[in-house]
Amino acid sequence: MNIWVRRSLALVVACSLSGCAIVSPQLTPQVEVAGTWNEATGTDAAAVSPTWWTAFGSPELQSLITEALAGSPDLAIATERVQQAEAQVRVAGASLFPVLSAQGSTAGHRTSTVGGGRSGETVVDSGGSVGLTASYELDLWGKNRAGVRAAESSAAAAHFDRDTAQVTLVSGVATSYFDVLALRTRLAIARENLATAQKVLDLVSSRARNGAASALDVSRQEATVLSQQAGLLPLEQQERQTLAALAVLVGRVPEGFDVKATGIDDLDVPTIDPGLPSTLLVRRPDLASAEAQLAAANADVAAARAALLPSITLTGTAGLATSALTSIATGGTTAAIGIAASLLQPIFDGGRLRGQKAVAESRERELVETYRKAILSAFADVETALAGTTRLGQQQSLQAGVQTRAQESLRLAEIRYRAGADDLLTVLDAQRTLFAAQDQLAQVELNRLQAAVSLYKALGGGWSAVAPSA
Repeated sequence: MNIWVRRSLALVVACSLSGCAIVSPQLTPQVEVAGTWNEATGTDAAAVSPTWWTAFGSPELQSLITEALAGSPDLAIATERVQQAEAQVRVAGASLFPVLSAQGSTAGHRTSTVGGGRSGETVVDSGGSVGLTASYELDLWGKNRAGVRAAESSAAAAHFDRDTAQVTLVSGVATSYFDVLALRTRLAIARENLATAQKVLDLVSSRARNGAASALDVSRQEATVLSQQAGLLPLEQQERQTLAALAVLVGRVPEGFDVKATGIDDLDVPTIDPGLPSTLLVRRPDLASAEAQLAAANADVAAARAALLPSITLTGTAGLATSALTSIATGGTTAAIGIAASLLQPIFDGGRLRGQKAVAESRERELVETYRKAILSAFADVETALAGTTRLGQQQSLQAGVQTRAQESLRLAEIRYRAGADDLLTVLDAQRTLFAAQDQLAQVELNRLQAAVSLYKALGGGWSAVAPSA
């Protein structure tokens, strides 16, 4: 080994021992966190459970979610992305180890002579060689280690993205299931009101035959019946569309798919404890993913900065060569061993490396703002869902009172019409009021259930920040 190689190796060892790796300071978003939420919850509120959907009291919903977790294509896609990210960690980690390769070659040629008394003589020459080559880039400035950190952080982000997809999937199944049941409740209300309108039409037709009602009254009530029949069709269409969407979420074909429940009234609406605002940052997988992506960007900045500095690669070779291929096995060979160190320092590249560093630094600053926006959106999601669960409960109670009064108004209007004290317009108005009150109540019940699902989702769906294995 010549003196230059020895001095180079000494310099390399000195740099390695002194810890020359470049470390980029981690940027963090600045968000002020309040001590309490704007909306208060009830004293009987329960904390979010990882199986929060059981709080709605529907075994069928539990079965659908279990099926979705096992067969959803969205969740399968997210799982494969985790596998890809973990494989990328192994790819990045390979840069920390030497590369060893083997090669072999053989060559031969045939020479024939003509003339000079040696015509037809053939001379055959052959030779072969085998060798090993090892190369190793010394990671003086931590460029390769930064690449590994970036890959590990990206893999963690992929894990958290999968968890986010699972929370979104479960919330989507629950919401779609409630939509189906609410539509069935609204359909039942519409059919019941259609039956009531048909009874009134029979009464008006009977009175018209006896001369106690006019043809105009009959025509008006017939229009009411037809209008309510037409109103059934959009609800039936929405029911079929929502069932098809639910089937896809579960991982089944829409043909033949159905749910057994016929209405929304039997479901429980849980009261949820949101905890303290400060705990939200460790309860949502999407926030954990944003943080992991920021860590990956920080590692990319370190790698881009290290790329501007010199790199040293050690290369070693060992081989056997012979003029006759068969001599390798019999000892007629020549052995050669070599070692070399190469130093590479970028001098001029048109600004490519500095441009890459600027891109990496800007990307990190962008992800800081992305993370901050995700935190602000998370707090807004919880506040919105809390406001919904609080107000919608009050609205449901008031709307139930409206429905009760509308039912009594229709009963009295029918009695007065039979007695001839009021005209048909009073009955028609009472019918419309009752139908609107019943339909509105069903929608408020649906909105209340959806607000509960939204709050569970906004709080992370019972997710806990367990470090994924990369």
